[in-house]
Amino acid sequence: MARKTAKRARVFHGAWMVLAVIVLGVVIVIRIRLLGIPLERDEGEYAYAGQLMLQGIPPYKLAYNMKFPGTYAAYAVIMAIFGQTIAGIHLGLLLVNLATITLIFFLGRRLFDSATGLIAAVTYAILSVNPSVLGLAAHVEHFVMLPVLGGTLLLLGPQGNSGFGSALQRAAVSSPPLFLQLFLGGLLFGIGLLMKQPAIWFILFGAIYVLAGGRRHLGLQWKTVILRNFIFGAGAVLPFAIACLLLWRAGVFDKFWFWTIDYARQYGSLASLGMGFRALAVNGTLVIGSAWALLTLAAIGLAAGLWHKPMRAGTGFVLALFAFSVLAVSAGFYFREHYFILILPAVSLLSGVAIRRFSDLVAARGGAIRFAPFVVFCAALSQPILAARKFYFEDSPIEACLASYGLSPFAESVRIAEYLRDHSSPSDTIVVLGSEPQIYFYSRRHSATGYIYTYGLMEPQSYARQMQEEMIREIELARPKYVVSVKMSTSWLRRPESESLIFTWANRLHQKVLRCRRPGEYSPDGPNRLLSWGITQIPPATGKLCFDLPTKILANHRAATKALAQKPPVSCHRARNKRISVAMCNKTLTR
Repeated sequence: MARKTAKRARVFHGAWMVLAVIVLGVVIVIRIRLLGIPLERDEGEYAYAGQLMLQGIPPYKLAYNMKFPGTYAAYAVIMAIFGQTIAGIHLGLLLVNLATITLIFFLGRRLFDSATGLIAAVTYAILSVNPSVLGLAAHVEHFVMLPVLGGTLLLLGPQGNSGFGSALQRAAVSSPPLFLQLFLGGLLFGIGLLMKQPAIWFILFGAIYVLAGGRRHLGLQWKTVILRNFIFGAGAVLPFAIACLLLWRAGVFDKFWFWTIDYARQYGSLASLGMGFRALAVNGTLVIGSAWALLTLAAIGLAAGLWHKPMRAGTGFVLALFAFSVLAVSAGFYFREHYFILILPAVSLLSGVAIRRFSDLVAARGGAIRFAPFVVFCAALSQPILAARKFYFEDSPIEACLASYGLSPFAESVRIAEYLRDHSSPSDTIVVLGSEPQIYFYSRRHSATGYIYTYGLMEPQSYARQMQEEMIREIELARPKYVVSVKMSTSWLRRPESESLIFTWANRLHQKVLRCRRPGEYSPDGPNRLLSWGITQIPPATGKLCFDLPTKILANHRAATKALAQKPPVSCHRARNKRISVAMCNKTLTR
């Protein structure tokens, strides 16, 4: 009888292992199949900044943004290994994702047991590739959670299962490895902060853990508790301090501080609480609807884990991690889709708790009922996969891009950049009037201005006018060879109260320098919300130029992208003055 029971247990555990291998294999296949999905704006920013770093140019010198430089460095490392290509970047994301999945397994094993860790890891693999959180894009949140989870494991200690501080309780309090462990844990949390400012919530989570674990569970004196927190804090501050020192030595510290602290503070206060609730309602509904089965398991796991005394301490730890993850997601009240990646590790661990508790409840029963948790989990995993099966297994990378981003011109950017690269030299500069930094990366040409995004210029914040004036000065001083005009509302997000200086200047540029026979007012918001591109080669200051603007009307965005795959979207036209050539691309896309 005992031998028969042991055999059943081996079969049961073997089934879980086979499921994990199959799911991880499917996720890897999906990511590899869609490696070529075009970069979106944030990826383009990180890729361009990383490309500049590989050229020896520090962040914030030729590309301004409010994000900390950690992700730029991560992209630089990925591109140094896998190449400066779309596939290379997404291959790096695949490795980061696999590393995060591995850490979630070890975290689940540390808090509960191996089975819970395995279930949590498989859950995260499915949730993190979901298009509802833009899981195929190498967003900063992936790079935040990898070091944060590593730091969390270090704080939990080298052994043990569960408890807010119970693992540390079993370790030697004054031993050097423990203090080194605290320092390295803080260091990893600090690297997470270097990726994105809201990761500071995870540092606070770690600090509270160290404080609670030392005082409540270990019964340490306040002097020792303070010393332990100081060691953790020193590790957390060190990455930021080193980054500040390096940026100061590179001569860009003032720009860094302005964009990541001064401007970021204003940006974080632009959205009202009401706007935040509306954004949460829209994007939160999409995320929940795409994976409702696994999220339901997580809710059940929270209740079951808190109710079951042996799992209560570990579940409390995961609940605390979830709470601070929600605070990180809520920063600025923007609630964009990819922000929700920050809560997926905690959600995955709670799903693991639910299935593990279900398995315990049916373990004593015989027959097929023992496999009920396995069947339930398979069904929950299948729901998000089946819901997005066309996206995962049928759509081409271009079609997947269209499904994820709609009218955003990410697929077209590749061909636009090819034209710019083919018709300019590496020493030439270009400028994009809009927020499409991926064009700089694809073309491998430097921007004539550090304003690779124009969103900040349109925001109702005190620096908007100053930013527009600086962008104009930089462009006029650099005299870029090409100007790429993006006449698309989503590339500007212009508001009724936005400063209009940049548009007045752009209209003057178009009319005075180009002297078109059919000039039109420059504005990102057309009457029919049409998408229009203009690529213009800047003539000498004394040159005069006239040309007709070719226009091709396409029925929809999908037809436009298929046309792009067949022939270049840009045609070169000679002006009457043979010494001046102008390349124009103007596609009008109707819904």
